[in-house]
Amino acid sequence: MDIRQSVKTIFFLSAVLFTLSVMPAVHTRAQNIDELKTKITSRAGEIEALEKEIAQYQIELNSIGEEKQSLQKEVRTIDLTRKKLSADIKLTENKIEESSFTIEKLEFEIGDKKEDIINKVEVIKGTIRKINEIDNNTLVELVLSSDNISEFWNDVENFAQFQESISKNVKELQDLKTRLEENKTSIEIARANSIALRVKLQDQKTIADNSLNQKNQLLAQTKNKEANYQKTLNEKLRLKEEFEKELLKFESELRIAIDPTSLPPAGTGVLLWPLKDVFITQKFGNTDFAKSGAYSGKGHNGIDFRASVGTEVKAALSGVVEATGNTDQYPGCYSYGKWVLIKHNNGLSTLYAHLSLIKAVAGQQVSTADVIGYSGNTGYSTGPHLHFTVYASQGVKVTRLGDIAGRPITKCSSASIPVAPLNAYLNPLDYL
Repeated sequence: MDIRQSVKTIFFLSAVLFTLSVMPAVHTRAQNIDELKTKITSRAGEIEALEKEIAQYQIELNSIGEEKQSLQKEVRTIDLTRKKLSADIKLTENKIEESSFTIEKLEFEIGDKKEDIINKVEVIKGTIRKINEIDNNTLVELVLSSDNISEFWNDVENFAQFQESISKNVKELQDLKTRLEENKTSIEIARANSIALRVKLQDQKTIADNSLNQKNQLLAQTKNKEANYQKTLNEKLRLKEEFEKELLKFESELRIAIDPTSLPPAGTGVLLWPLKDVFITQKFGNTDFAKSGAYSGKGHNGIDFRASVGTEVKAALSGVVEATGNTDQYPGCYSYGKWVLIKHNNGLSTLYAHLSLIKAVAGQQVSTADVIGYSGNTGYSTGPHLHFTVYASQGVKVTRLGDIAGRPITKCSSASIPVAPLNAYLNPLDYL
C-alpha cells in the first residue's frame, strides 16, 4: 500500500468517525451484553410456554365449536376466548420486552464497535506515520542513521511488516463497519417490530374488553336461561333468512355484464390466504349445508375459515379499501357484522366479514398481508369465524339497503353492505 492510498484510507476513516459522532447516544450501560442475552433467553422461554398455552386454548375452542348451539356453549366459548386473549396479551407483552432487550443489546454492541473502530484508526495512523518516515529517507540515509547493518535490515523488514499491518487493520476496520451497519439495520427492524407489537397489544386489550361486554349482554338478554336463549336464537335466524331472501331477490334481478378478460385466470394463486393458519369450515356455492336450506337456496357466496376471536386478518392482495361497515349498529340486522371491502387492481375485490375489530379505513392503500382487522363473531354467526368473499370488481357496489327502490329490507334499511349480481360472486379457491 503506497502513502497516497493510505491517506485516502484516513479520509475514509474520518468519515466513519464523523458518522459515529452524530449517531444517537448509547443508553446508560447498567447491564452488560451477557446479562441482556440472559434476559432475552428468559423471555424466549416464556414466549414458548405462552404459545403452547394459547395452542391448547385453540384446541378447546375448536372442540366447543362442534357442539350444538346453546347458551352454555356460548358462555363457555366467550370465557375460553377471554382466557386465550389474556394469554395473547401476555405473549405480546413478552415479545415487546424481548424486543426492548434486543435493542439495548444491539446498542451496547454498537458502542463496542465504535470504540474498536476508533482504536483501529489510531493504530493505522501510527503505522502510516512510520511508513512515511521510512519512505522519506534515502537508502544512504537509512544506512547512516542505523547503528549497524543488522539494525538497517530490521528497518527494511519492519517497513514490509508495517505495510502488511495496514492492509490487515484496514480489512478489520471494513469488517467492523459492515457489522456496525448490520447492527443499525437490526435495531431499525426491532424498533419497527416493537411499534407494531404495541399497536397489536392495544387492539388485543380492546377485543378482550368487548368480549367481556358481550358476555354481560348475553346474560342480561337471556336472564341466564336456556329457553330464552333459544327463543332469541330462533328470532335471529328468522330475521336473517328473511333478509337474505329479500337481498337474493334484488341481486338476482341485477344485470351487470362481467368481462371475463378483466379477471385473472383461475388457478394462478393471485390472492394470499387471509389467515396465518387455514382451516376451511364452509366452501363456496352449493355445498351440502347450502342444499339443506341455508343461504336461502342461492349457495354460499364465499368461504368460511375457522378463526377464534382476535385472530389477525390480512389483506389478500394490495389494493384500496373501498369501504368498511358494521351491520350490528342496526338492531335486528343480522348480516356481515363488522366488514371490510378491498378493491384490487386486477379486477377482483375481496370482503372480510364478522370481524371483532376493524383496522382499516375507506380510501386507505393497503399492501398484501397488511392486517386489516381481527376475526370475530359479529353479525349473524353461529360461532367465531372469518367469512371471505371474492367479487368481480365490475359488479360489486357498496349499497345502503334502504336506497333500493321498492325493496324494504328487513331491519337493515339503514345498513350498507357490498351488493352484487350473482354472476359477480367468484369462487375464492380459484384465486387463492
